This record gives sequence, C-alpha cells and structure tokens, in this order.
Amino acid sequence: MKRRKMKPSALDELYDAVLCLKTKEECKAFFEDLCTVLELQTLSQRLQVAKLLRSNKVYNDIVAATGASTATISRVNRSPGEGYDIVFSRLGHETVSDNPGEEQE
Repeated sequence: MKRRKMKPSALDELYDAVLCLKTKEECKAFFEDLCTVLELQTLSQRLQVAKLLRSNKVYNDIVAATGASTATISRVNRSPGEGYDIVFSRLGHETVSDNPGEEQE
C-alpha cells in the first residue's frame, strides 16, 4: 500500500494553526477537535517515551511506565530528537544524554 505524502502547504497550515493558539485551554480545544482520543493518547505516549529515553531509562522500564510497545520506543529513539529537545528545554526538562535511550533490554 502506497502512502500519500501531505502537501507542504497543508502541513504549513497545521503548523500555523498550532502556533496561533495562546492558552492551554485553546490548545486542548483544538486538539480535541482535530484528533481522536486514541490519536491524542498516542501523541502523549510518544512524548513520555522521549522524556524517559532522555532520562536514560531502559526499554523495559519505559514499557512498564507508559504501556508503549518496544517498536514505538525504538521509533521514538530513532527520531532526530531536535523537536523533542526544543520542547523539553522550554518546559525545563534537562536532556541527560546526547545519545538517549541506547537500546537495553
């Protein structure tokens, strides 16, 4: 099955929509309109996985803490991490390692 790529303009419009939100309440309302409960849970889970990987937690501990599959943890671990780093820095979470979440099972 071939995946369709989104047009850059559609992605830009989504990014602009997120950037125009001013409060947590506005953000919550927008994402509840935009996403299903499962999609929101998945996004939230990936953020938690990234946070735990940056705290040098091992995969088994991350599975136990988040319920994420090892495939999801591996996918998050393979991401460049620049976006996560920006968010965690601005939220006041320190990055523990330059090579987060070395696979340890």
